[in-house]
Amino acid sequence: MTREEKSIAIENLTAQLAGSNTVYMADISGLDAETTSNLRRACFKAGIKLEVVKNTLLEKAMEASENNYEDLSTILKGNTAILLSETANAPAKIIKEFRKKSDKPVLKGAYINAEIYIGDNLLDSLASLKSKEEVIGEIIGLLQSPAQRVISALKNQFKDEDAA
Repeated sequence: MTREEKSIAIENLTAQLAGSNTVYMADISGLDAETTSNLRRACFKAGIKLEVVKNTLLEKAMEASENNYEDLSTILKGNTAILLSETANAPAKIIKEFRKKSDKPVLKGAYINAEIYIGDNLLDSLASLKSKEEVIGEIIGLLQSPAQRVISALKNQFKDEDAA
């Protein structure tokens, strides 16, 4: 890879990192071609971009990024694939699903909404994170609940007055 190609690759990676609040890093080495293809297909269906990257290029892209990736550079050893998503828990769910059949992919770390997570032991916690849409739905439900009770009470009050 020439210096110019590396520079372009770093710029592309930096742009991808800047465009996503959710970046997972995983080790997918050792997966056969069919399993890797199935993983890519599952990621595509879930709206996740999966890309195998060179650690040195990813490290330089993280340094050039406006986001603070702090300690994530320490996990850049061996093979690294990045999973970029709009939904915080989607990559963790995909990894968890694939782990039912194999011991890979292994979660190295994640950057989610300016928070750093390092280690495969956090996979279950990350998979259980609620998406922005789920949290908004719960808040709306909580806000509607008291209003619905008031409306129901008023309806019952008017029914009682009409019956009298």
